[in-house]
Amino acid sequence: MKYVFGPLQSRRLGVSLGIGLIPAKTCNLNCIYCEANATTHATNVRREYVPTDAVIRELDETLKNAPALDSITFSGAGEPTLHNGIGKIVDFLKTNHPRYRVTLLTNGLLLGDPVLQRELNKIDLVIPSLDASCQEEFDAINRPDPPVRFDDAVAALADFTAQASCPVYLELFIVPGINDSDASIARFAKIVAGIKPAKVQLNSLDRPGVDPALRPAPESTIRRFLAALGPVAPEVEAIRRA
Repeated sequence: MKYVFGPLQSRRLGVSLGIGLIPAKTCNLNCIYCEANATTHATNVRREYVPTDAVIRELDETLKNAPALDSITFSGAGEPTLHNGIGKIVDFLKTNHPRYRVTLLTNGLLLGDPVLQRELNKIDLVIPSLDASCQEEFDAINRPDPPVRFDDAVAALADFTAQASCPVYLELFIVPGINDSDASIARFAKIVAGIKPAKVQLNSLDRPGVDPALRPAPESTIRRFLAALGPVAPEVEAIRRA
């Protein structure tokens, strides 16, 4: 298989079959914690990066014997929403293999696009990331290329969440020394309250990222986030290492 991989055991999603729609490493961010290595093709242009029909054929072949899965997940080594055939693939899965939950892992930058919003109207779960509480942290952690205003990224998340027909779980990646100060946590709480996700998932370094100096967040820091975000979100959970 070229575009479908796994299934793998995911800490968040259980047994997950992955779909890679973007060649490594094509993205509109260059996050310092990314375990898929540094971005080598920076772009914010949506197009057909891999053949949509070939992805569908691989999925049909993989799913014809009804494997036991908890999720079919758009992920891989790039930003999946850059692929302009994602809506066609979602439609195929929900029409031909409706027993499966379809999940999107995304950095969220494009979620404010009305075209993409329509393409995702049949998906079961969207998990966008929010790793910064201000422009300075956004530039230091996510390193958008081309440049993006942090306020626009937050607005895209809020706009998508407000109209989404599925749950939105917001993933917040804690980077010690950059986004874990008391001031940062207070800003995160205000932003989360405005976005109104169904759940916040706190994550931290599990495998080496682009920056070798990064370290996992200590348990004390995770508890500070839990205490601050608990009052502003329906549910907050820490995705702790196994």
